[in-house]
Parts: sequence; C-alpha cells; structure tokens
Amino acid sequence: MDFTLSDEQKMLVNAVRQFIKEELKPLEDEVESTGLLAPEKARAIFEHSRELGLYAMNMPEEYGGAGLSAIDTMLVEEQFGHTSDILIRRAFGNIYEALLVCEGAQKERWLLPTVRGDRTCSIAITEPGAGSDAMGITTRAVKDGDGWLLTGNKHFISDGEYSDFFLVTAVTDPESTPKAISLFLVDKDSPGFTLGRNQVMMGLTGTSCNELFFKNIRLTRENLLGEEGRGMRICLQTLGRVRLAQVGARAVGKATHVLDLMVEYVKERKQFGKPIGDFQLIQQMIADSVIEVNAARLLLHRAAWEIDQGRDARDWISMVKVHAAETLGRVTDRAVQVFGGMGYCKELPIERYYRDSRIYRIFDGSSEIHRTLVARGATKFGAALYDVRA
Repeated sequence: MDFTLSDEQKMLVNAVRQFIKEELKPLEDEVESTGLLAPEKARAIFEHSRELGLYAMNMPEEYGGAGLSAIDTMLVEEQFGHTSDILIRRAFGNIYEALLVCEGAQKERWLLPTVRGDRTCSIAITEPGAGSDAMGITTRAVKDGDGWLLTGNKHFISDGEYSDFFLVTAVTDPESTPKAISLFLVDKDSPGFTLGRNQVMMGLTGTSCNELFFKNIRLTRENLLGEEGRGMRICLQTLGRVRLAQVGARAVGKATHVLDLMVEYVKERKQFGKPIGDFQLIQQMIADSVIEVNAARLLLHRAAWEIDQGRDARDWISMVKVHAAETLGRVTDRAVQVFGGMGYCKELPIERYYRDSRIYRIFDGSSEIHRTLVARGATKFGAALYDVRA
C-alpha cells in the first residue's frame, strides 16, 4: 500500500493549484459582490486553461480530453474545492461522462464540441416533485411517428442559464414496472423550450440554478442518448464518478482550504496576551478538523481506487458523499466559531464558505439517501464489502 504521488501526479496538482491561485482566486471577491462573472473574464480563464491542457481533463484522450484516471481526477478535483464553483465551471469545464454514450453523428453534434469548449451542457433530472426520488419524474416523451414529443419541467438545473443543451430524463413508458425512463439531448434553441427563472440560492454565488420548461418539443432518434428506457441506468453508471468528484473531492478540498485559514488565524490572533491556538478548546477544534479531513481524503482515494480497478464503487461513493459533505459542514462551522465576529462578517470569506458548504449535504443525493444506500449494501453483502480481511 503506497500513498506516494508519482512525479506526474505532483506536476498535475501543482499546475492546477498554481492556475487557481493566479487566475481564479483574484476573481472571487468580484463574483461574490456582483453575483456574476463577466463574460470577457470567463472567456479569458477558459482560453488559458485550454491552452495549458487543463480543460475537460476527465474526458478520454481520443476525444480531446486528458484521460485522467479516477484517482488523478480526484487529486485535481480536490484542488477545485479551493475556489468558487462558478470559476471552476468556466475555467475547467463541467462535462458529464454520460456524453461518452454518444454514437455516430451525436459525437460531432454534442460530444466533441463540448470537450473542445465550443458547447456547454447541464444534466436535467430534478423536478419539483422528484428530488432524491429520481424515478419519480413526470416529464414525458410520448412516441410520435419515428420520434417523440417532450413535455414537462425541471428545476434546480445548475448552469441552466449558461448551457446551450441539456441531458434530460423523461418517462417513455409509464406503464412498465418500474417506469421506463430515457435520456435525451435537447438543444436550448429547440422550439417549445423555455428557460425559467433562476432560483437564487443561499450560496454558490454566480452559478445559475434554473427552471426548464418543455412543451411538445419534437425529438428524433438522434436526440436519444443510449437505448430507449435505459436513461436512469446511464445516469447511475456515469454520474457516480461525477458525484465523487464534484461533491466528495471538492468538499475535501474546500474543508482543507478552510482548515488552513483556521490554522494561520489561531497562530496570529491573540487574546489574554497569547495566541488563541494555545487554548485547549481551540486546539480541539483544530485537531478534530485535521482528523476528519484526512479521514475523508483517505475514503475518497479508496473509492477512486475501486473505480480504477473496474469494480462497483457505488457504496464507496455514497460513504464519501456523506462523510466528506458532513466533514465540510463541521469544519466551516468551527471556522466561524474560531474567527468569531470576523467569521460572521462578509469582510472575510469564512461566512461564504459556511453558506456554500450547506448544499453539499443536499445535492447529488441527500445524506439521508446515501446512508440508506450504504445500509442496504451492508445488509446485502455484510462486512465483506468493507472489511480489509475479506
């Protein structure tokens, strides 16, 4: 068991870390104060990232990506956690691996332009009546000749305002058990599409979360991604790695960043004539944070290793989702306490990290849902799934 990073991994991490420090961190305050990232600045960080080979790193080399392994992807995604989500999306892309299911003309129309950065997409699963229960969606794609008519609505669609096409789940056979759900590629300029309001969030400033409305949008066979009726299977097979990266790894990275700020602060801030880091109750908050962050990172790397071995990592991903998200919540809460009044003040970024951290326990499946999945795995497979002696 060797935890040493290779020279190539160190170079990759350092390149991403340097890019974030020099190109993205200086833009954070502007995004937070204005609520948006100026188009010309978004274009500039995108162009520079692509020039350095840092765009679409999660995609295979054959399509123009970097072809990173799961563990390499997590090393990079942890660095992504050190800055704002909107800046990461614009600089490095937000490309769903479900697009790898594209075939024939679909590759030229949707996959390759997205990897190049010429097109952008969002995945549209969540509905007002179907959040954690993804199988409960009501959006319908009704057969019409050799195609379909798509009708329904989605909400909380990240980057809905910025994207120019969507991966949309829709029921294609409501009579089957369970309901047959298919996945469609839907362009924003399709007749019958309406972009709804931006549902402004407590955190994630600058990232739009939109409603989408579909009214009798005509779809052809080219719009169908994968086989009819297997849309949720495609989502489950491809979104696990996305969940591990964008929630697990970024939560670990964000918690690490906040912890670093706490450590520096307790060495400098003095009360009663000495640094507050000398007080045992402060030391306990630091120690607990160090232990939890490193435990989350090890769990993250184990889950990524499972993926790279070609093994079913769904339970591992759920464990990371719960532990990393809740670790981030505890670390940011402690940071507010350690920084005191300044931690609650917008003058410092601590209150922003506190707000941003809350969503990690909700999106991509709530902590409660993922705990249920872990429990099911344990009752089905027993300790063999988790015990190193197995």
